[in-house]
Amino acid sequence: PKFTAPLLDTPQTVTVIPQELIQEQNALSLRQVLSNVSGITFAAGEGGGGLGDSINIRGFSANSNIQIDGLRDAAQTSRSDTFNLESVEVIKGPNSVYGGAGTTGGAINLVSKTPQERAFNRVSTGLGTDGYQRLTADINQPLDALEGGGAAFRLNLMGHSNDVAERDEINQERWGIAPSLTFGMGSPTRLNLSYFRQSDEDLPDYGLPALDGKVLSGIDRDNYYGFKNLDTEETDTESFTIKLDHDFNEQISLQNLARYSEVDRLTVVSAAHVNTAGLPAGSYRPAGPQGYGRDYTTKMAINQTNVTWRFDTAGLVHTLVTGAEFSKEKYDRDTFNNGLPSGNAWPVYDLYNPPGSYAGPHARIDTAKNASELDGQAFYLMDTLELNEQWQVNGSLRYDHLEGTVKNTDLTTNITTKSDSTDDVVSSRLGLVYKPAHNGSIYLAWGNSFNPSVEDLASRGAGLSADTENLDPEENETWELGTKWELYDRRLSLNAAVFRVTKTNGRIDSNNPLIDPVVLDGKQRVDGIELGASGKLTEQWQVFTNYTFLDSEIIKSDDPLEEGQALANTPPRSFSLWSTYDLPAGFQVGYGAQYVSQRNVSVASTTKVPDYWVHSALLGYQLSKDVDLQLNVRNLFNEEYYDRVRTNTGSSARSSALVPGEGRTAILTANFSF
Repeated sequence: PKFTAPLLDTPQTVTVIPQELIQEQNALSLRQVLSNVSGITFAAGEGGGGLGDSINIRGFSANSNIQIDGLRDAAQTSRSDTFNLESVEVIKGPNSVYGGAGTTGGAINLVSKTPQERAFNRVSTGLGTDGYQRLTADINQPLDALEGGGAAFRLNLMGHSNDVAERDEINQERWGIAPSLTFGMGSPTRLNLSYFRQSDEDLPDYGLPALDGKVLSGIDRDNYYGFKNLDTEETDTESFTIKLDHDFNEQISLQNLARYSEVDRLTVVSAAHVNTAGLPAGSYRPAGPQGYGRDYTTKMAINQTNVTWRFDTAGLVHTLVTGAEFSKEKYDRDTFNNGLPSGNAWPVYDLYNPPGSYAGPHARIDTAKNASELDGQAFYLMDTLELNEQWQVNGSLRYDHLEGTVKNTDLTTNITTKSDSTDDVVSSRLGLVYKPAHNGSIYLAWGNSFNPSVEDLASRGAGLSADTENLDPEENETWELGTKWELYDRRLSLNAAVFRVTKTNGRIDSNNPLIDPVVLDGKQRVDGIELGASGKLTEQWQVFTNYTFLDSEIIKSDDPLEEGQALANTPPRSFSLWSTYDLPAGFQVGYGAQYVSQRNVSVASTTKVPDYWVHSALLGYQLSKDVDLQLNVRNLFNEEYYDRVRTNTGSSARSSALVPGEGRTAILTANFSF
């Protein structure tokens, strides 16, 4: 409801990944889904922190800018399955009027499945290489027996397990359930109640030792540098959502969304960092966090109310949304280790044949506690003003009030520190749209966003400290000039845009740390081009493709080595393609490709992570009206590539790490409808 115009007339780059494409690719995780969108990269986990999904859009972190059905969902977790997703929306550019705090590079909205008016039952079962096993069910049933009708129930179920191709020891297991119930379908008042539960138990993958953006020479990509008898990643996610829609008349409608969610997560990680300094060639000692754990809980209650008004003033047509959002988030974390050795107390291991398990004594030792809270209130309005058939003005304003508190306790010294911060910020966005034809638009837009110190407080208990609690938020703005077209009776959508994103007052370390350890004196800029096409070229041939060019630069920093450098993990060029063709006799073929160019490992070095191409293929067959088969082959040519980057160069005393993408994987899925 926050969008006041169709996507064709929205002055911003918005990419929608539909359910059909997700199913054709058998894309399971959010990371796999987002690989269809150029200009997005992924960071590797930070030591034992268990960052989960660590996403960059247009060069800037979007970790706290994920929403589910328009409601903030910034918990520190891995979104590993799409069994309850209808689509995924990527809204690019600084846009705090839409997503609140953050949204420097953009925001991601996950759209959940909801009950439909017609009955259907779908079951899918899949088997594949590397122990792949999967079973899902999607059951939708109208409840005609209820008085008044207009009710329906939908249930999505999932069970899954797999190893990872070309990655020894790594395995993933999970199950999920998502029931939802809707009343009043087809009436002015609709009520939807939904529950979501997913449990994951994985062996985390922190990759391979690397130096200057390259995996150490001689190391095979299937090597595992953790300790499988200690390391784990266990996640339980629950949420309950109430959605109420009411149409007062054709001009005024209301929507209220309320959700309570809780994520419980235990991570124990032995990082893939090695110390080779002074040791014989081909040997190492572990470096960095080993057997390091975090046990944490994120709780969130949020309510959002939107009222949409459609009216005329002096012959001008308005579509206006006014809204308010209130949220309360809590984050509690216990940090511990397992009493493993450190430094030279470690035994020396074979670099090319790591042990995979820890044979010495170990016991949990609690080291620290973190308790964080973040309260937010926001009020906003968004208006599309139609001046005439060809010209539109799109304007938005949002006021955010944020209060954050963090309390850290060092259990080895029993010292507790506490910091708090309050921010009041107004965000805005303005766009001018010209429609040379009914099926096309040309637009010029400006927007801004802010990054407060409390931005990541409730997602991972980070960012707020004595050094940052009195700092104003970072500020970002974008200019974007673009065009969108719908061709072939709206079967095919095309878009193109040029843009500039600027962070004008980034947080950096000062040259006078005793007085002001952190100051707002950094500046970063990204200039870019976006091209995209999605839809049907013919009745049989579908395509979904996009290309992004990013020219990023550190304009000002406290470190002279950083100035003039490109942003870390920000490839100048990236490309994604997925295309299918329907053949006679019920066959379907598909092909996909993803390209990511070289990109800087860190902002203080010119060393690069290698570029890569990854290809995939689909063969489908409609066996009968109710049964179809599909064979997916991912990483068709078994390319060795690294799609998650730890953004430092490393040293001989402590390497960095790169996480490889999965090797060639073949999956056969049978889909039943009844």
